[in-house]
Amino acid sequence: MLLHIWADFVLIQGVGPLGFSMTLFQSLATAAGYDPLKGPGSSCQAPDSSGQCVLPWAGGVKAVSSIVLIANGLSFAYEEGEITKEEYELEESLEKNRISNISTTHSNIGYIATLCLNLTLLLPLKGNPRVNNYVLVLVNSYWVLTGIWWFIFQQPRPGPPVPEGHNYLTIGWKQIWTACKQYKQLPNTFTHLFGFFLLADGLNTTGTLVAICQNDKFSFSFLQNTYLGLAQAITSSMSTLGFWYIQKYWKISTKRMFVVTNVVTMLIPLWGMIGIWTERFGFHKEWEFWAYNVVFGLFQAPYYAFSQTMMAELTPPGFDNMFFGLFGLSNRASSMIGPNVIQTIIDKSHGNNWYGFPFLFALCVAASIIIWFGVDVEKGRRDAGRWARDKRAHQSVETEVQNLGLEEKEK
Repeated sequence: MLLHIWADFVLIQGVGPLGFSMTLFQSLATAAGYDPLKGPGSSCQAPDSSGQCVLPWAGGVKAVSSIVLIANGLSFAYEEGEITKEEYELEESLEKNRISNISTTHSNIGYIATLCLNLTLLLPLKGNPRVNNYVLVLVNSYWVLTGIWWFIFQQPRPGPPVPEGHNYLTIGWKQIWTACKQYKQLPNTFTHLFGFFLLADGLNTTGTLVAICQNDKFSFSFLQNTYLGLAQAITSSMSTLGFWYIQKYWKISTKRMFVVTNVVTMLIPLWGMIGIWTERFGFHKEWEFWAYNVVFGLFQAPYYAFSQTMMAELTPPGFDNMFFGLFGLSNRASSMIGPNVIQTIIDKSHGNNWYGFPFLFALCVAASIIIWFGVDVEKGRRDAGRWARDKRAHQSVETEVQNLGLEEKEK
């Protein structure tokens, strides 16, 4: 509410000078004009003027008031603000990307702050055998101190009442099932969800497997892991803002930006797969894990931002909770499949962790192909808008029928 008041206040401050500029224009035109009864060279502001004032205009003369009105009308006609539907969709997409990128950047800035906080203990107490425990206490205290205020000061946001025949334990799952049944009407939305399910599985499991390979080859200390995290967090913040600047400057679509991050998502397990046949590289050397964190920060941080925007563009307006619930479920549920498959593969290969990378590479390639060639964002956006309008119209009819039923019962 307070934000809305401030927005109105700022708007009023902007409109005020606009009205003043019109008065100033009329005043200057009057000063330059002449009295038509006395002829050119006379002054409209003379004590004995007739009250009329004209100026040369378009080969003739015209009253100052008419000139002001014509100029005002022409300026509104020229700056009417009309844009095509395609231009509007592009601007809306860019705005969604701006919000997603700002959110991701702030997340990484918080990551940097926490890692720097770790260094305040890790560096001065480097030789202390209990320094790792102190760091855990510090980070958890930081988490509690910064997080508890949300629970104290959060504003109540009551949603609609739970429908009859439902309860809080089942309503979420029923909404997910209801959303899943719409796949025929929203093919692009659900194709993207399926592709993202596979891609998230491949990316998340690849990160886990790289960490396992790192721990298998090297024993990095808390301090070294903090430096690795800083390398990733700093490059993540820089790349997220950099990708956003590139997209905004050249007005590149969300899908194309997402495709760029997909390519690197595929290359990471491909690099690990090479390690099956050689130990010269393929996550066998220490420098590779530094490179991995830098590359991950440069390309996979924007992946998270663009994946959210892709989903936002394919989500029916007004039904964000329902479809982002599916989006979140596809991200989390996928993490239950990949690790179990990789575990089986590694067990079959007598504990060789690198044999898990071919499966992850194939998974990322399959997911990328589905998203690249199977998702038409423009058509999906139109389908989502049409579905939302039809759904709201249907709900409106149902509400009217229910109200009529209640009125009949009261009679």
